[in-house]
Amino acid sequence: MNLGFDAKRYFHNHTGLGNYSRFVVDSLIAMYPDCGYFLYDSKAKSDNHADARAFFRTPKRFLHQKMPALWRTVRLANDLVADKIDVFHGLSNEIPLGLGAAKIKTVVTIHDLIFMRFPDTYTRIDRAIYRQKVKYACRVADKVVAVSHQTKADIVHYFNVEPKKIEVVYQGCHKQFNQKISDTKILTSVKARYNLKKRYFLCVSTISERKNQLNLVKAFHSLNLGDAFDLVLVGGKTTYQLEIEQYIFKHKIQNIKIFNVLPFEDFPALYQGSECVVYPSIFEGFGIPVLEAMHSGVPVLAADSSCLQEVLGRSGASTYFNPFSVEEIAEAMRIFNTSEDKSLYTKHYADQLRSFDAKTNTQKLMNLYQNL
Repeated sequence: MNLGFDAKRYFHNHTGLGNYSRFVVDSLIAMYPDCGYFLYDSKAKSDNHADARAFFRTPKRFLHQKMPALWRTVRLANDLVADKIDVFHGLSNEIPLGLGAAKIKTVVTIHDLIFMRFPDTYTRIDRAIYRQKVKYACRVADKVVAVSHQTKADIVHYFNVEPKKIEVVYQGCHKQFNQKISDTKILTSVKARYNLKKRYFLCVSTISERKNQLNLVKAFHSLNLGDAFDLVLVGGKTTYQLEIEQYIFKHKIQNIKIFNVLPFEDFPALYQGSECVVYPSIFEGFGIPVLEAMHSGVPVLAADSSCLQEVLGRSGASTYFNPFSVEEIAEAMRIFNTSEDKSLYTKHYADQLRSFDAKTNTQKLMNLYQNL
């Protein structure tokens, strides 16, 4: 069986959608090496992440090289036919035109419909483009993969898709988060490099309004932990970060650190060196940093909204808070900090993580392809 993938995110995105794309393709190749794997992108490189057993396809015509979006959307079907693709999987909310006429079975993964739930956080043009792409993909694809039951419910609600057409298949996270790192390595590879001399709360997420770090900063400030703790924010920068920096400057807060770009290989040590991960996001389609923290064995405090309870589970002690309430975020952090038995926050992880087993979910995807 020949499988084709839209690999734009695989090669060029280093956060959520890219991590998902690499997880899917790399896991499939590892478990089912006898299939043919074709990765389509305008600038694909065989030495950039991808397994050497995959085939790489870029546009051949000069026009399509100069206009890659045209190739991905309109002309890709021709290349899929030439490569005798049996099933094409759009890994990030969209599929190209013409696959039905080409008689190629199609799967699309929908990660979230945040642009529908929180339209004010997107420009009008972006909303229109995303809506059209997702609506078309959900209508035309033979099967829709949702990364959570929350996302499945949203697809049904906003686009009136038959529930039986949607399969919930969880994603995993990189295997490096399963590796226990020694205290010595954490100290030398992360704490010393980033000047983390105190115990620290950690938040890993793009620094944006929906991710809600300003309320976390306000909550941390209200705890008045003095010299005992730092708050460490890690994530890509947006204009929202300016609001956070202005608050920090106004209140002369010394124990908050912001890192916008860190090497991926530093993240396991960063997680394991923290006291606790706090994830105050207002809405998520999945929430991969929560899963990374769980694999790292680190306690997590999270917003009680969207799918985060689906990922984190409902057995943790005082785990959840209202993301709109600075007081509740602060109280959750205070309770954690004064807890005598912090293992209460993590003792359910082993059972919960079975739902996110990479082998099981990769097998679900292969079964889906084979059934098509």
